[in-house]
Amino acid sequence: MFLIIGLGNIGEKYDSTRHNIGFDAIDKIAEVYNISINRKKFKGEYGEGFIGGEKTLIIKPTTFMNLSGECVREVIDFYKLTNEDILVIYDDISLDVGKLRIREKGSAGGHNGIKSIISHLGTDQFSRIKIGVGQPKDDLVKHVLGNFSKIEREILDDSLEAVAKAAETVIKEDTKTAMNKFNGFKPKEIV
Repeated sequence: MFLIIGLGNIGEKYDSTRHNIGFDAIDKIAEVYNISINRKKFKGEYGEGFIGGEKTLIIKPTTFMNLSGECVREVIDFYKLTNEDILVIYDDISLDVGKLRIREKGSAGGHNGIKSIISHLGTDQFSRIKIGVGQPKDDLVKHVLGNFSKIEREILDDSLEAVAKAAETVIKEDTKTAMNKFNGFKPKEIV
C-alpha cells in the first residue's frame, strides 16, 4: 500500500491559498485516478483507490499545517507502512509558481508541515513533491495565506496535472525516476 499526503489548512478561509496547494494536488490526483475522498479518520479526510497498479491512500490532514505529522503517524501506524511507502506534496516559496521539485529526503526548509512530519517520523527520509508558489515580496504569512492570481491559477492547473503523473511515477517506478522526469518541470506560459 502507498500513502500520498497533501499538506494544507482546513477551513474555507484557506481554500485556494498558496499554503493549500498540497490539498489542491490531492484533489487533482483524486480526479485523475477516480478516487473519492469520502472518509474521515486518522485526523484527516481520505480516500482509497489504485494508482499505477498499487493500492493507494490519499489524505488531507485536518489538523492544520503545523500538526500534519499527527495524521501521518496515525496512518503509518495503522497500516504498518514504512517511510518508503509515503509521498508528501506541499508548497515551496523558493520555487517559481508552478515549478516542481521532487526529493527523496531533506530538511524541512522552514516549512512547518514538514517539520511536524519529520518530528513524528523521527526522520527526513521520505519522498516529497514541492510545488512552487512564488517568493514573498514582503510578509511571508500574508504571501502563503494569500490567494493566487487568475494567471497563476491557470499555470498551476498545468502543474497539478504533472504532479498527478509524477506521483504515479513514484509509485510505479521510484522517486529517482520521477526526479529525472519532472524536476525542473515548468508549466506552459499563460499569455
